Amino acid sequence: MNLIELALDFALGAVALALLPCAWRLLRGPEAVDRVLALDTLYINTVALVILLGLRWRSALLFEAALIVAMLGFVSTVALARYLSRGDVIE
Repeated sequence: MNLIELALDFALGAVALALLPCAWRLLRGPEAVDRVLALDTLYINTVALVILLGLRWRSALLFEAALIVAMLGFVSTVALARYLSRGDVIE
């Protein structure tokens, strides 16, 4: 096992471990804003995990999947923020 594979394995473990506190805050957040921020961080960590898996498995398809997850996460965060601040998404 070379150094790059070892670094990728370590990064995969670290990002997977970082998903746990995000999921905890999403489930137990005292307010809706805390849950939205946890969801935002959760999808960012998911994008990082998919990219690292794409590097590890040498698959270009996973990079496209990461791009789709990032776009959907951004749109959902904006929609949830507008809903919490205004009460509706589209005016």
